[in-house]
Amino acid sequence: MIGWIRFGLTAVFLIAGLVFFAGGAAGYIRFGYSLNRIHAGGLGDTAGLFFVLLALAFSAGELMDILKLGLLLLFMWSTSPTSSHFLSQIEYYTNTRLYDHVEREESKEDENGSC
Repeated sequence: MIGWIRFGLTAVFLIAGLVFFAGGAAGYIRFGYSLNRIHAGGLGDTAGLFFVLLALAFSAGELMDILKLGLLLLFMWSTSPTSSHFLSQIEYYTNTRLYDHVEREESKEDENGSC
């Protein structure tokens, strides 16, 4: 009986993770602006990874495997948003057409008359 409950929870969390991955991929394809694409990919990746690793933790059963998956989750949760932030900073500083979408701090300083 416990095995079927673990199987059911694993299936539910795995499907939820795949839905988040698919939503992130659909957002990446659907959005036209690059910062929106980075945001959709980062959120889909982070939430999808959480649910997939939670499903794997339920199916693993052993404590050491669960701890390894937890460490993997912490590592990925710290590196995935960092890489998304780095990509958005590259876009922010290198895209010259960004003035149509984002108000930069330099433009506020220029309006006030300071250098």
